[in-house]
Amino acid sequence: MVKTLSYEDGIAAVYGGAILGGGGGGLLEEGLKLVEEIFATGTPQLIDITDLEDEDFVACVAMVGAPSAADQYISREQLCWSYRSMNTYMDDRLKGIITNENGAITTINGWLQSVLLNVPVVDAPCNGRAHPTGIMGSLNLHEQKDYKSVQFYAGGKNDFAIQGFIEGDLQNTAKAVRNASILAGGMVGVTRNPVTIGYLKGNGAPHAFSAAIGLGYSFLNGQTIEGKLENVIRQLNGMHVVSGIVTDYSLIKENGFDIGKLKVGDYHLTFWNEYMTLAKEGNIQSQFPDLIMTFDTEKMIPVPSASIKEGMQVAVILVDQSNLKLSTTMKNEALLQEIYEVVKAVL
Repeated sequence: MVKTLSYEDGIAAVYGGAILGGGGGGLLEEGLKLVEEIFATGTPQLIDITDLEDEDFVACVAMVGAPSAADQYISREQLCWSYRSMNTYMDDRLKGIITNENGAITTINGWLQSVLLNVPVVDAPCNGRAHPTGIMGSLNLHEQKDYKSVQFYAGGKNDFAIQGFIEGDLQNTAKAVRNASILAGGMVGVTRNPVTIGYLKGNGAPHAFSAAIGLGYSFLNGQTIEGKLENVIRQLNGMHVVSGIVTDYSLIKENGFDIGKLKVGDYHLTFWNEYMTLAKEGNIQSQFPDLIMTFDTEKMIPVPSASIKEGMQVAVILVDQSNLKLSTTMKNEALLQEIYEVVKAVL
């Protein structure tokens, strides 16, 4: 069924996406600004994956880069250029847009393109939570024999403006686009990796967008931060871990990623864009792809790793991965191993 999305759906999608971002997926304030831009332009449409044929093609739109980058910029013309270029490459066979993950921005990544290009967003992102690397949002396509990744990217302004096309091994193309995001000032918009609906059903996260919208409404309906957290925890079958003041916060930008750590009470958190580990007294209690998320308890909002500040009052929640809508990439040990190596450096 095709649903015309409302402004209220957009606000809920940003808040629900921010929570499912698990520390990544873009900044809340940027997501809310994007909602204003989208609905000032028109109304996007969301189509159920079951309304498309298994042989139909869709392509993924994504934002690649470091959420905290000060010079990041992507225009609507750049977003549309990447999708139009991909559809031309595919001989006009694309039937819809998918995005790579849930997040404050990434949940609504394709909504503006949906309005501008009159193309529906398919309710089946590549992953139901945010993840740090492009290949984690690529549906395990790198394990498909002879599969060639195709990516069109654009971003930046003035001297940082860049756009291009790359085709080849999926891991190499993902790294190349990540490097392009650095050259663009921190972020590029990408249309990449066309797949059939049949393949998406088996490897993506069907109905994870509508789940994010529902979660956002649940969060917003809470009258206090305690009520909001209770609603989220109930809906995701999660738990409240700790509340307290952020100490020992550190952040470095490396190869287009935000990497760092912080402490809340007796708990230590590490992040690689998204929160990677939750530990107490040196013992890891939980790690990605479990959902670890922080909330600013004074402003009553979900807060990603890039917005955390020393001295901020936060609450930390934890949701086991079994309660999330996840891609098959989240069970791929070879991809997860890269996370373990990065986390070792900041523990």
